[in-house]
Amino acid sequence: MTVTAIELIGVTKRFGSFTAIDNLSVRVERGEVFGLLGPNGSGKTTTINMISGLSRPTAGRVTVLGVDMVADPQRIRRSLGTVPQENALYEELTAEANLRFHADLFDVPRKGLQERITSLLELAQLEERRKSRVSTFSGGMKRRLALVRALLHDPELLYFDEPGLGVDVQSRRALWDRILELKERGSTVLITTNYLEEANVLCDRLAIIDRGRLVALDSPSNLRRSFGDTVLDIRTQPAPTEDLVREVRALQGVVSAIASNGSIQVTVEGGGDVTGKVVTAVVASTSLEEIQSREPSLDEVFLSLTGKELRE
Repeated sequence: MTVTAIELIGVTKRFGSFTAIDNLSVRVERGEVFGLLGPNGSGKTTTINMISGLSRPTAGRVTVLGVDMVADPQRIRRSLGTVPQENALYEELTAEANLRFHADLFDVPRKGLQERITSLLELAQLEERRKSRVSTFSGGMKRRLALVRALLHDPELLYFDEPGLGVDVQSRRALWDRILELKERGSTVLITTNYLEEANVLCDRLAIIDRGRLVALDSPSNLRRSFGDTVLDIRTQPAPTEDLVREVRALQGVVSAIASNGSIQVTVEGGGDVTGKVVTAVVASTSLEEIQSREPSLDEVFLSLTGKELRE
């Protein structure tokens, strides 16, 4: 029987009278890249702490690789590889020394360790800097070293907290490539991120939580489709009135209509027929200057579900 990587069943976490997580149920399958998204204060960190065994749920059950994290958290911790927001590297040690120290902490066998370290440094494109102090590394280099350090003890489950945080675009793309390579090798990866493009590229499924509650759980493509088929960005002269926005919003097939900066953004489902109705309503009230259509973005889905910008 295949063991689920992570399962939260009816999990609630309270701090005094404050409920940080409210009856959360999520299942992460082995071999998938799973994203956990939410605005600041949504409960992401609390959820991760319970998955990592650093915090106990007030109610409900958390299992990781089939192990109850309340009953036996120590049993599973060596099966986890973690890349936190802060790289937590020893700056005055070399890249190789950092990896050797980690190997000692996780009882990595000495036999074959040198070859494994070399392989991982090559993976991180840091082999030529193995004897350099980490304090001399760029942010992207440190992030890559933190990533391969988490791989050193060959964990079954990897957790990345904001993998692309604080690195340049080129380094971020390199990190994404490494994570996708891990997926190809069958690793299970859990990611929290504030970059929706990152979630779209990497994740098989996304869980969006807000105020400790699950508000959506699906693949990025299905989440976008659930928001509507097409977004129409319509610029008018003069600017659309509130009456026009309400009229468009009431049309069958219109998911949402929002006035902003002299334009109206309309999300529709149902294709060209609905678009035609929207255009007819607009030109009957004002002068249409420009219309552009596109697919919905994850940012718009997130904003519609939580009412917040992800990076606020």
